[in-house]
Amino acid sequence: MKHNKRILRHSRQRLRQLFAVFQYSGRAVELVWTTSHTLTIVLAILTVIAGLMPAAIAYVGKLIVDQVVLASQSGVDGRSLALGYLAIEAILVALLAGSQRGLSISQSLLRVLLGQKVNTLILEKALTLDLTHFEDSEFYDKLTRARREASSRPLSLVSRTFKLVQDALSLITYGGLLLQFSGWALTVLVAAAIPAFVAETRFAGEAFRLFRWRAPETREQNYLETLIAREDFAKEVQLYQLGPMLLERYRAIFNRLYGEDRNLTIRRGVWGYLLGLLSTAAFYVAYAWIVVEAIAGRISLGDMTMYLVIFRQGQTTFSGTLTSIGGMYEDNLYLSNLYEFLEQDIPKPRGGASKGLISGGGIYFENVSFKYPGSLQPALKNVSLHLKPGKKLAIVGENGSGRTTLIKVLTRLCKFFLKYKFN
Repeated sequence: MKHNKRILRHSRQRLRQLFAVFQYSGRAVELVWTTSHTLTIVLAILTVIAGLMPAAIAYVGKLIVDQVVLASQSGVDGRSLALGYLAIEAILVALLAGSQRGLSISQSLLRVLLGQKVNTLILEKALTLDLTHFEDSEFYDKLTRARREASSRPLSLVSRTFKLVQDALSLITYGGLLLQFSGWALTVLVAAAIPAFVAETRFAGEAFRLFRWRAPETREQNYLETLIAREDFAKEVQLYQLGPMLLERYRAIFNRLYGEDRNLTIRRGVWGYLLGLLSTAAFYVAYAWIVVEAIAGRISLGDMTMYLVIFRQGQTTFSGTLTSIGGMYEDNLYLSNLYEFLEQDIPKPRGGASKGLISGGGIYFENVSFKYPGSLQPALKNVSLHLKPGKKLAIVGENGSGRTTLIKVLTRLCKFFLKYKFN
């Protein structure tokens, strides 16, 4: 009993985490809407058209086949009606192709506009940061993750959201037609696609965790590339013969990351193939069922053609729907990086005095202490000095004695000190 309760509690926690991750879908749609109202509306209209057309085309195809069979069996001239249905199908196919092309064009235009908007948001946020944020490796990892993927993920999430609506419309129309044959056929269609969805969602979560953990290694790789290939560092690298050592470190990082990618890619591909076979088997079971019904005369040849098309397209559409949901889950995980960075609390600047209490007195440090965030040891402790106007002051000390930190505090690049006094 306790074991079952523990499993149930764990399942509830997993579901809460799953739905919590989708909280960024609405924000992504809002972001796209603010980027371009016109393109968002065009996307919505074309999505509806693209979602309704496939079932309509399948149904008109059934009418064409039935009309041809009826005309051939009864000897009645049904060419005009059959050609009329054919013309309607051609118009529907043209509408479907036009809507799909329009979706592609709209998404391409939005990709450029949205990428620029998100990058601007990231850069605007970066301008509000203090130097200590950039020197904090954990926070800098947030910035790196936000810049690497988040500029493309909002459009990906919105595209998948619209695709989900399109597929839902198609499935509703498919389901309405398929129910005329059998409710069990619809059940088989749905059940065959669920295992692949579960596996894809799991692998998407693993891919995101790899991406999140790798931020330090990725930054180190980029830094090593810069050291080896930039002219700024060429003199030091050649003078101290650091090239082979740096290249070996670069290769070691790549090999470690590639090994993780390879394992995930192979497992994802093998499971995708095996679960895809399950969907194929379900299709051929339904195929045989529909053929037997047609041979027995319980459905017409046109019905058989329509049901086969609907089951095949419905299976593909339902699998695509679950894949879109899994992709939305992955996009939301990546977008959490973006909003985690954009919502980072920034301390408000304290004090706005442009001159001291004593006119012409210069700058006084009286027992100034400073400690970097997360550090236990102060970088500066009880430093006192008086910098008079027009005078020069030399700061001398060993490496690590706090000279750079003193300059940062003096120029207000670091604002988390304990005592600070201007005069």
